[in-house]
Amino acid sequence: MQALILAGGSGTRFWPLSRRSFPKQFLALEGGRSLLQTTVDRQRPLIEPGDVWVSTTEALAAEVRHQLPEVPPEQVLAEPTARNTAPAIGWALRLMPVAMQGGVVAVLPADHRVENAAGFRAALESAASVVARDDRVMTLGVTPSRVETGYGYLELGSVLDPEAGLRRVRRFTEKPDRAAAERFVESGDYLWNAGIFVFRGSTLLAHLARLEPVIGAGLEAIAAAPERTAELYGELPSISIDYAVMERLEDLATLPLDCGWSDLGSWASLGEILVRDEASNTSHGDVLSLDAADNLLWAAEGQIAVLGVSGLIVVRTADTVVVLPKERAQEVQRFVEALSAAQRDELL
Repeated sequence: MQALILAGGSGTRFWPLSRRSFPKQFLALEGGRSLLQTTVDRQRPLIEPGDVWVSTTEALAAEVRHQLPEVPPEQVLAEPTARNTAPAIGWALRLMPVAMQGGVVAVLPADHRVENAAGFRAALESAASVVARDDRVMTLGVTPSRVETGYGYLELGSVLDPEAGLRRVRRFTEKPDRAAAERFVESGDYLWNAGIFVFRGSTLLAHLARLEPVIGAGLEAIAAAPERTAELYGELPSISIDYAVMERLEDLATLPLDCGWSDLGSWASLGEILVRDEASNTSHGDVLSLDAADNLLWAAEGQIAVLGVSGLIVVRTADTVVVLPKERAQEVQRFVEALSAAQRDELL
């Protein structure tokens, strides 16, 4: 099995710590290794770095190679332009000899957190065994630990292997409202969609060509004339692998993943996993907290001092200070949009 890690995202939800040139996957949010590095680390020994490929952008490729010196540099693939995950995965698979020969490939996001790496590898290995045996396309769905409206859900269908927990995926549901999410979790018939897929490379490419013939033809044209990659790749439709393929497959199957997974989708979600002090504050860097509770305080540079406040996110970098309520953590992207509209590129 080889791994294809998707590392082209911009990671705006962790602004101002994450920037266009240094997005979320490059951050070491728990100290030590970055999210990208730990994504590679947790595959060992099931998948060694020599069997890892990374799909990223031209702007980020140098930092990927810097953070992952153990991955062969020629296996860090830089998209000529961003065209979403369906073209990115298809183009990468065409460049992976093992994938083209029908080998098993695991597609993994670069910016997720997994608490139990051994459990993650066990689930990945089980999925790979199903793929090798049945030539199925698999997704690993996360067993919900709470009601969550920020994730997509997989509705479970018929049981394919009761002993292994293998189920057919009936349908995808995008981020539901609170009432729907409560029904989903209570029913026990739904998993979170983590964007983790396992398949034979040649099988996925065949599905992609059948369901999205324009992408299929474009990838064929690139393979025939690699010197025109930049031109031809930019003409491919921009569409996610979920919409292009996964949601349209009749025999997509899933295994439950229960290993302390989080997509770390906001500053608030980071606060949920970091160590809290006696007042339920989480902090990083030089922080002074007086009569304050339930805050996330992150000082990348300088000091943060708070008094008499609660439920806040406060982030300080060299050039920016951000303050907002925890319950509005997802709205950090509004800052990015406003600064982009004002052409404040030096802050992005």
